Amino acid sequence: MSQKTTGIIYHPDYLKHETGSHPERKERLVSIIAHLKETGLMEQLDLINPRYAEPGEIEYIHTPKYIKKVKKYSELEISLDFETILGKDSYSVALLAAGGAITAVDAILDDKAENSFALVRPPGHHAESDRGMGFCIFNNVAIAARHAQKKGKERVLIVDWDVHHGNGTQEAFYDDPTVLYFSTHQYPHYPGTGWVDEVGTGKGTGYNINVPLPAGTDDDGFIAAFKEILVPTALEFRPDIVLVSAGQDANANDGLAQMRMSVGGFAALASIVRTMAKETCGGKVAAVLEGGYDLDLLARSVVAVLGVFMGKEPGKREAAEPGAKVRERLEQIKKVQSKYWHLS
Repeated sequence: MSQKTTGIIYHPDYLKHETGSHPERKERLVSIIAHLKETGLMEQLDLINPRYAEPGEIEYIHTPKYIKKVKKYSELEISLDFETILGKDSYSVALLAAGGAITAVDAILDDKAENSFALVRPPGHHAESDRGMGFCIFNNVAIAARHAQKKGKERVLIVDWDVHHGNGTQEAFYDDPTVLYFSTHQYPHYPGTGWVDEVGTGKGTGYNINVPLPAGTDDDGFIAAFKEILVPTALEFRPDIVLVSAGQDANANDGLAQMRMSVGGFAALASIVRTMAKETCGGKVAAVLEGGYDLDLLARSVVAVLGVFMGKEPGKREAAEPGAKVRERLEQIKKVQSKYWHLS
């Protein structure tokens, strides 16, 4: 390949995880693929087939007992909880979702693409070592992070802009200084974790950065968090690869949260991440789909992010100071995290 492209990882088998009218339903991916085709972007992307993750790769993050439980419950069509549905194909699709995140990493590290976006489901960042929750079965991005390390990338940065805190990802790396986890999320909100004082433990202290934002936070608040907290810590951490838990459910009117992000706001966040990654690790960014439940907003936001990954400049926007509540929260976070990072 003469020029590196942006890869998307997708397979129609992701639609086989049947959830009916549940918010996390197959129409989410159908709408994204349809919008990629409508905009002509699909022809410009490198479509890469995912592989199934091996059970041993799932064990990077999850216990063998839990993996066996998912397989058995899937065969019996018993849900993990009232909101995390398992059908007869869900176990194999969850393996394909984790494998999709692994494939997104491989596309970059094997020089097939400059950056990538795994359009997978079910999502993953709520899944803990021994339980699935919040629509998530296996923690796709956490498994992909360990895979990147197996391939020689020592330091991994995970940026989680989903509106819900990624409790499972936090748990996986809470005592690990080789993975820096950065999460912006609505607080208080599901799943209840992600306060500013959850900074890691042991050698991992300081490598967990939570940015719990009040309901109603808009683009300016998220952009300020990324510029003032993510960028300086990332430049100091110097990741070898950047993974994004890309949930688009902080969109205004998404339905499962009360944030006020716009489609253009997600493009702005993607641009900040891409620029930072170019400075630290040659632009190696692999995004993995998480939440986003308004079908139109989800599709348009994913397309906007992919446009930035492909080199399109996000729309010009006037820099604006976030609201007083958000500013107060950002200063609170800086005070906590300045014990570990050089934050102004």
